[in-house]
Amino acid sequence: MTGPRPSPAGDVDYEVAGAGYGAARRADPRIAAHVHAALGDARTVLNVGAGSGNYEPADRAVIAVEPSAAMRAQRPRTALPAVDATAEHLPFDDDSVDAAMATITVHQWADLARGLAELRRVARGPVVVLTFDPDAFAQYWLIGYGAELAAGDRARMPDPAAILDALGGRGSVQSVPIPRDCTDGFVEAYFGRPAAYLDPAVRDAQSVWRFVAPDVTARIVADLAADLASGAWDVRFGRLRTADSFDGSLRLVVAEPPRA
Repeated sequence: MTGPRPSPAGDVDYEVAGAGYGAARRADPRIAAHVHAALGDARTVLNVGAGSGNYEPADRAVIAVEPSAAMRAQRPRTALPAVDATAEHLPFDDDSVDAAMATITVHQWADLARGLAELRRVARGPVVVLTFDPDAFAQYWLIGYGAELAAGDRARMPDPAAILDALGGRGSVQSVPIPRDCTDGFVEAYFGRPAAYLDPAVRDAQSVWRFVAPDVTARIVADLAADLASGAWDVRFGRLRTADSFDGSLRLVVAEPPRA
C-alpha cells in the first residue's frame, strides 16, 4: 500500500504537473553560461528547487534539493540524487557550500523570504537566482492576447530587485538575452515561434497557464491561431522570427556575501 500523496511544497503540484518537464524544459547552454559564470570559482554548489537538474554545472560538486518526487525522477543518470527538502528548510550547516543557486523556481516557493534567507545562510559565497521580471513580462506580445497571464504572473513573481535586497543587497540584477532557438521552454522562449503556444504540451510545461481559467486559455489560443492563419501576427511581430535573441523578462540576480 502507498500512503497519501504529500501536499505540494509550492504553488504548483509537480507530482501532477511535472511529468513532461524533463523533455520540455531543457537547460539552454547559452543561458547556462551566464549562470555558471556568476558562480565564480565556487567548487561546491547547492542547487535549490533543482527540478530535473537544469543549469547545474558539470564541472563542480553539486548538491541538489528538490521536494517533488516526479521531478527528482527526471534527473539525468549521471547526476547525484537530489535531497528531498524545501528551500525554506535546508538540511545543511551555515556556510557549508561555496555558492547556492536557484533557477526559475523562487516564484513557486511557499515562503520566499524564508527560502532566500536559507540560501544566504548556507552559502559562504554568491547566491545566484535565475528569475523573471514581472514588469517586463507584462510587455511581452503574448500578453496582448490575454492580460490575465500577466496578472497571474505578477501575483506570484517577485521583483528581482527585491530578491537582491532580501539576499543582502550586494550584487547585481542582470538582463539575460533569450536565444531564438531557446531549448528551455519557458513562456518567452517561443518569442519568435508563436505556433508553439497552440500546443498543449508546451503550455503544460509553463506554470503561468495554471493560474488562468480554462476559458481564458481557450480564448488566447483561438485568437492567436486566427492571427497566425490570417498573417496578422506576422504583420505586427514577424521580425521576431529571425531575431537572434530577445531581451525579455529573464533576469539573473547575483548576490554577493555580506561584508565582514
